[in-house]
Amino acid sequence: MASKEKANDHTVRPPRRLPPAVQRALRGTAEDIVVWRKLRGLTQAQLADRANIAVNTLRRLEAGDGGIAFENVLRILRGLGVLDNLTRALDPYESDVGRMRSDERLPQRVRSKNLIRPEDDA
Repeated sequence: MASKEKANDHTVRPPRRLPPAVQRALRGTAEDIVVWRKLRGLTQAQLADRANIAVNTLRRLEAGDGGIAFENVLRILRGLGVLDNLTRALDPYESDVGRMRSDERLPQRVRSKNLIRPEDDA
């Protein structure tokens, strides 16, 4: 019986604390989305309709809530007409390192190399 109770135990995890660099990026991205929306002359309702998301989802993103699905962020960027900017910014071959290594064959697997974790660079 004890194992059955344990299996049904739905403990709630405390929310994970975001690294400061991620918090800053989240706030900055939220502010940029607000500015893009206003530059386009769109209300929150209009942009939410274009992105096919709930207005409340857009409000949460614009408030800097990090609990928004990445798909919804992409929908919003598409609704603003700036999705291509993101895909270009993330293109590894648009970076110096990507261009320098473009003639190398990408490995099938990448093994861990005891590097400093990104959370530690805050």
